[in-house]
Amino acid sequence: MNKILSGTLLFILSCTAVRAQQKPWALIKDRIVSPWAEKVEPKNVLPEYPRPQLVRSGNWKNLNGLWDYAIVPKSQSEPSAYEGKILVPFAVESALSGVGRTVGKDSVLWYSHIIDIPSFMNNKEVMLHFGAADWQTEVFVNGKSAGLHEGGFDAFTFNITSLLKKGSKQEIKVRIWDPTDEGPQPRGKQQRKPEGIWYTPVTGIWQTVWIEALPKTHIVSTKQTPDIDAKTLEVSAKAEGLEPGDRLRITAFDGKNKVAEQDIEPGAVASLAITNPKLWSPSSPFLYHLNVSLIRKGKIIDEAGSYFAMRKSSVGADKNGIQRMLLNNEFVFQYGPLDQGWWPDGLYTAPTDEALNFDIIKTKAMGFNMIRKHIKIEPARWYYECDKLGMLVWQDMPSGDLGNQWQPNPGLLGGTDKNRTPASEAIYRKEWEVILDQLHNFPSIIVWTPFNEAWGQFKTKEIADWTKQKDPSRLVNSASGGNFVIAGDLVDLHHYPDPAMPRPDLFGSTHAIVLGEFGGLGLPVSGHTWKAKDNWGYQTFKTADEMLDKYSSFMTKMQELIQKGLSAAVYTQTTDVEQETNGLMTYDRKVIKMPVEKLKSVHDKLYLPLVP
Repeated sequence: MNKILSGTLLFILSCTAVRAQQKPWALIKDRIVSPWAEKVEPKNVLPEYPRPQLVRSGNWKNLNGLWDYAIVPKSQSEPSAYEGKILVPFAVESALSGVGRTVGKDSVLWYSHIIDIPSFMNNKEVMLHFGAADWQTEVFVNGKSAGLHEGGFDAFTFNITSLLKKGSKQEIKVRIWDPTDEGPQPRGKQQRKPEGIWYTPVTGIWQTVWIEALPKTHIVSTKQTPDIDAKTLEVSAKAEGLEPGDRLRITAFDGKNKVAEQDIEPGAVASLAITNPKLWSPSSPFLYHLNVSLIRKGKIIDEAGSYFAMRKSSVGADKNGIQRMLLNNEFVFQYGPLDQGWWPDGLYTAPTDEALNFDIIKTKAMGFNMIRKHIKIEPARWYYECDKLGMLVWQDMPSGDLGNQWQPNPGLLGGTDKNRTPASEAIYRKEWEVILDQLHNFPSIIVWTPFNEAWGQFKTKEIADWTKQKDPSRLVNSASGGNFVIAGDLVDLHHYPDPAMPRPDLFGSTHAIVLGEFGGLGLPVSGHTWKAKDNWGYQTFKTADEMLDKYSSFMTKMQELIQKGLSAAVYTQTTDVEQETNGLMTYDRKVIKMPVEKLKSVHDKLYLPLVP
């Protein structure tokens, strides 16, 4: 036996020793689950390509599946043994993880996994990608640290090439610490003791883990921004390993037809002329294809596929001088559900790609044209589905470091910005900037919302102005229902249960007026609730007919508000979530509480032209 083979065998045996006597994986069935939970196959978990805005085919491998796990005291350097199997990428608290345990600030979660590097990755740069892991993540490859990442919602990558051993077998270990609501970091709606509008903690890996083989000189990211008025698309790209003389070639396609192409130096910005642009909208979600190539001495050394849309998000005054939200320079009333993006079986993580897309498809069929993605960032494939279907997206920044005073009524004194520590501010700013960069290319996103209801709201004008400067191509909702500050593009009221709006004569000349949350009509459905009792809604009904009657009356009032200056509204909410039963659907997605056809019928009236 040669030395390499012998060493590899000993390495595998030593790793196997600490994994002996482990508990096998099984779906935990102590609570309701969605129809897709039983379809989850540990050997083929979320197999879809995870990065639709930068696609390279044939050079990647999905690492989702069964890994070893252990929960140990934070003071312990590394587990002496692993406790069982966890199904990646489902958070350790979830039913689909097979573990269903909380971790807390005094403990850490460890993962261990032996990966097999395919032969096609030999002599390439090997990148280890994490879609998201909550919160502080350190990755080790063959016993050496590959890097440390802090952030619960953004994707991150480590180049592990220099840490690989000879042979295909490599050991990956991941250490994750998450203080949930005992730290200042963005955490969304996670809480140690779930109650009311606060839900189960999410700790650990919760999006796809994968490896990718790249040439030493390769494209890292692209940025594409449309301008429908100038009929151009600006494109730039970041690359690593560049040499003098390298060029980038940017090519746009309408189907298979090339519509524009430009060669630029790395670091420059291409401006592609898009003649007679096909505009993207909810009624016509047309997507162009984009190809980016790295060229050296006339030879392509790396290339990636992407896509873009020609669309514009702006505000402009109507005939009465009231600012309106505009899509492609025209007023389109925007109406959608508050979408938490939680699952009874996977928490932050949908069981399958079909499940991930289900809520978008159903709410589109109900006649909504917008979704407010509430206090959570979704996997890239969720935004891809919105892009394809023509669903407008308002994107919230996940909140954290709560505690300041809230004044929900615009124009009244009483609300305060929170005095966050420099460390807390830095954590927020760093992750928000990365999120803006990583989601920039998805055309469905038309509004950024830095704060919600004064949850950790700080330096509001500064953050709103910075967000607008960072991305002037989208509208900024400085604080949805929060402490109103003269900043951003929208003034946003939260009002339960019936629809209402800020006075247009006070606010309409400078801001578009929106109803950021209303509704919350509750209907617990027996056999489909998270808890047997103590469920709640903002206003609870006993029958679906009663609920539909009340909802329909809201839509009649909404038509009146639109004529007076309302630009958009957000109904709470897409689904029940844990103890909240105010969803259009049950938490397990098995019951739609009001008929889809009737919802679409009342919603269609909201999009009629304004009365002259």
